[in-house]
Amino acid sequence: MNSPAQLSPQTPLVRVSGVTKSFGGVHALRGVDLEVFPGEVHALLGENGAGKSTLIKILSGVHKHDSGRIEIAGREVRFASPAESRAAGVAVVYQDLSLVESLSVGANLMLGREPQTRFGFLKKRQLMTEVSAFLREHGIPLDPRATVGSLPFAYRQMTEISKALMGDVRILILDEPTSALTEGEEKILFDAVRTVTQRGVGVIYVTHRLNEVFRISQNVTVFRDGANAGSFVTAKTDMKQLVTAIVGPGHAALGADAPIQKTREVAVSASKPVLTLSRVTNDCLNCVDLNVHAGEIHGLAGLIGSGRTEILETIFGLRAVEQGEIRIEGVALSNRKPRTAIEQGVALVPEDRQVQGLVLDHAIERNLTLPRLPHFSRLGWLDRIGAMTQARAVVSKLAVKAPSASTVVKNLSGGNQQKVVFGKWHQPRPRVLLLDEPTVGVDVGAREEIYALVNEAARSGTAVLVVSSDLAELLRLCDRISIVADGAIVETVGREAIDGTEALHHLIQLPRAAAQAS
Repeated sequence: MNSPAQLSPQTPLVRVSGVTKSFGGVHALRGVDLEVFPGEVHALLGENGAGKSTLIKILSGVHKHDSGRIEIAGREVRFASPAESRAAGVAVVYQDLSLVESLSVGANLMLGREPQTRFGFLKKRQLMTEVSAFLREHGIPLDPRATVGSLPFAYRQMTEISKALMGDVRILILDEPTSALTEGEEKILFDAVRTVTQRGVGVIYVTHRLNEVFRISQNVTVFRDGANAGSFVTAKTDMKQLVTAIVGPGHAALGADAPIQKTREVAVSASKPVLTLSRVTNDCLNCVDLNVHAGEIHGLAGLIGSGRTEILETIFGLRAVEQGEIRIEGVALSNRKPRTAIEQGVALVPEDRQVQGLVLDHAIERNLTLPRLPHFSRLGWLDRIGAMTQARAVVSKLAVKAPSASTVVKNLSGGNQQKVVFGKWHQPRPRVLLLDEPTVGVDVGAREEIYALVNEAARSGTAVLVVSSDLAELLRLCDRISIVADGAIVETVGREAIDGTEALHHLIQLPRAAAQAS
């Protein structure tokens, strides 16, 4: 097969023509078309359930298409397995990571292609040298000796991306690669992508963050309901056109030109806060002081590893407090366990919903019931009727798109899975709602619905503390934003004092710049 460098710029690396795929009676793809050329970044957009993931799995050999034609470098292919796809030079980075958590970053990056002696022994020093050189060349801030399981989710995501970039790649498919990355880490990723495209690699870039499309891609294809909804030259289109193609006519305003400002107004009360952290210290945090008031949405912004997520985990009882105190409406959190936090009105929507937020093989109703089992238990028996009644009400209230509350959660789209995670805490209303990357992997329509849920919680008096790598999201939602660096809050500013994402990005970078200067 021709290498990308040998192909004519007019010959697509990938050509998808009239491809269909059905699962039972559900038509996932209805004759879709797509062309990706050497050296091109081609954005693939669409709502959850539009068919993007199905096409990716066909290109990666997970599924076989029913009809239509797929060509890789001018040759028709029908992959029978992921191994055949990889052999053809297709590398995929999924939202669901495929790393061996017990191995180091270096071992994961070289898995299956480790340097060996003629007797079959691993050349560990050479492996680490090659990996270190690659990471240094691309400016990727990973320690090749670190165990993957010990890394924050965003660093694991960067490890997965690096693994794909380091291989013999003709076609690189990135599925929501920046979902947990800050703007600084996004720049590192984009620079790495540009490096591989200079080698003639074609990139299919799947994202729900539409601003990224204009920063990294040359062309855009939009799927809607399993069919092509539009193809665009990036430089000749705008946000409104893309949103209209994604959600369909009549919803063009949804997410288009969304103002970077609060969608609600609230004055931070001078009264006692609902949530108070006083000099909280543990293995990740250093004397954190924080207060969040009733009806306030308070953001935490910082680089990967700054301690943003660890603040939420400590409040929820997933991390011990070595010094300091956490209070809810003036009452100290005792025992500091998740169960105690839940009983005192603290709720957590975690960063990795599929691992930490849901039991994927269980129904919606069971997932919604889990945090409230004592409420639905009678003499040790589960009140199934009460649980199902509550579940149906939540599914209706949150507009979860599912046949019924008995639907297994793994069969839902990402946006609807996230609604189920929110629904776990819908009734009774939490005093404190902790949100870690609440719109990761969520399409533009579901994102607006989640913003509405967050604002509704605040209007009802809940104190909301939100971590997000999407700076525009923080500026849109939050009343105040605290900058986190090295496990401490270094500054808290009102939303009105921050003039756009560049100003917020500058505030996040200041602690690192100060540390480097010293």
